[in-house]
Amino acid sequence: MPASDAFVLSEKIEVEDLGGGVKRQILGYDDNLMVVKVWFEEGSIGYVHKHPHTQVTYVESGEFEVQIDGQKQILRAGDSFYIAPHLEHGAVCRKAGVLIDTFTPHREDFLKA
Repeated sequence: MPASDAFVLSEKIEVEDLGGGVKRQILGYDDNLMVVKVWFEEGSIGYVHKHPHTQVTYVESGEFEVQIDGQKQILRAGDSFYIAPHLEHGAVCRKAGVLIDTFTPHREDFLKA
């Protein structure tokens, strides 16, 4: 699978509308790492799910109620969270905002064939 170019210009990358007030843009990736920007409208939901990837997410803006393995925490701009592989997690957007997700290895399911 090809990796991202050395320089990634956001205005040249598709923003995918996932529905329900959530949009996603893949900022860069290779086989081992992926960074994704995700916009949430107030009230939108990142439904509880799990995957085999390790994830670290940075809250760029907004306010989110994040659930990881049954524990909930309110997070705001500047906060972050870590999700070990296979742990159930999700988020509810309390104030419109942006999350920066980092995955290892990359999320092949995010890439179009």
